[in-house]
Amino acid sequence: MAIKESRSDKIFSRCNKLLVWFFIIVISYPLVYILSASISDPQYVNSGQMWLYPRGITFEGFQRVFQSSEIWIGYRNTIFYTVFGTLINLAVTLPCAYALARQELIGKKVIMALLVFTMFFEGGLIPTYLLIRDLGMVNTIWAMVLPNAAAMWNIIVTMTFFRVTIPRGLEEAAEIDGASQIRTFFQIVLPLSAPIIAVMALFYGVSHWNQYFNALIYLQDRELFPLQLFLREILVQQKLTTELLQNSGAAEAISEHAKIADIIKYAVMIVSAAPLLIVYPFLQRFFLKGVMIGSIKG
Repeated sequence: MAIKESRSDKIFSRCNKLLVWFFIIVISYPLVYILSASISDPQYVNSGQMWLYPRGITFEGFQRVFQSSEIWIGYRNTIFYTVFGTLINLAVTLPCAYALARQELIGKKVIMALLVFTMFFEGGLIPTYLLIRDLGMVNTIWAMVLPNAAAMWNIIVTMTFFRVTIPRGLEEAAEIDGASQIRTFFQIVLPLSAPIIAVMALFYGVSHWNQYFNALIYLQDRELFPLQLFLREILVQQKLTTELLQNSGAAEAISEHAKIADIIKYAVMIVSAAPLLIVYPFLQRFFLKGVMIGSIKG
């Protein structure tokens, strides 16, 4: 049976739709602008003539970015760090959250207090570097995946999911049938936890993909550099070259190099963000479900 909406309900519904469309436009415009600017002539971009659709289409920025063989090394390393690091994150976060979600855990309050303490206080950059150095992880892949093996906030969200979503009766039935806690976790809890696993994988994956500071601090071998560090070098080199040309007073060279620098700037944004934009739609269904369950019910 169709429910007749009152006048106030219609006004409220239309206001909500307008608000949703407003946010869609606000969020989408920067993405469309950057994509258009990456393939547009910088003359149109800098003059404001290009504000949505590309003008003076050119792919010189992408050509210059991909001409560097180190870009492909960076892609390879970043994909490895993202996949391997995310697996480590999940291997630490999921069991830890499941253990904290169980009421019978001995010393649960003390453990939670110690873990929450790390959310507000940390050792600092220098002590952390000395620790990584003493552990022999400097200039190795482990410096990229182990220091951030787990995030306390993600553990809390996952713990809430386990506590309010997984029926305690299933675990008790498994215990009656003789299943150990480890078997219960792997064969009952994890298969029912696909939404929160997808959410955590996305959170950790994005963090690893955008990570460059640890590489800047701990890595010296260029064969281990992630993509973000190579892209950062490209932008810094373009800026330094422009400044050197300005000091030399070569007007035409300055103009040409500034044009190339602008093209590369937007191309670098697309190169770094495109893989995540491609992967996210496939995880969106799990992402929304996991976030809603882990937040509202918690």
